[in-house]
Amino acid sequence: MNWGVFEGLLSGVNKYSTAFGRVWLSLVFIFRLLVYVVAAERVWSDDHKDFDCNTLQPGCTNVCFDHFFPISHIRLWALQLILVTCPSLLVIMHVAYREAKEQRLRETEGDNYHCIYPNPGKKRGGLWWTYLLSLIFKAGVDVVFLYIFYRFYRNYTLPRLVKCELLPCPNVVDCFISRPTEKNIFTLFMVVTTCVCVVLNLVEATYLVGKR
Repeated sequence: MNWGVFEGLLSGVNKYSTAFGRVWLSLVFIFRLLVYVVAAERVWSDDHKDFDCNTLQPGCTNVCFDHFFPISHIRLWALQLILVTCPSLLVIMHVAYREAKEQRLRETEGDNYHCIYPNPGKKRGGLWWTYLLSLIFKAGVDVVFLYIFYRFYRNYTLPRLVKCELLPCPNVVDCFISRPTEKNIFTLFMVVTTCVCVVLNLVEATYLVGKR
């Protein structure tokens, strides 16, 4: 990862965000992205390798693992983080479009130039709508992923023992996942921080509408 580019994007998002948006960005970066990169990814790195079933039947372990864990938490979180941060980049692109338009008008009109956007980063007109829709989209993405996690993993928890009787298993077999308690703690932490982010997005949207 090019941290210089990433730092530039973060400063751009911070520059054009409200106070609530800056708190949201800090929460996403520190409590979601860094936790994901530094800790959570390692915890789930052995999920398939250490999924043990009390049978030697070829294929049984793979079928049971795919049935109970159709998609890894890590991959879902990665997709969620990508989708939830993209709208903030659209705001930066909108501001950059305004600045480029100002520059083109300044070059073509010369002395007759009339400034259209005295402050390109000011949330008025189209930029206001872009910012508001980005907040709604971010809150919507987090809510959808909370529902997906709930559907795949009831109550956001992983059991210590699962019983599997799918073919080609010869009978009902007991299967055990690795470090279920640790994974449940990380899952609960990510769910709570996601809920806080949703609340911040809704509060910021309310603030933006009320201020206008």
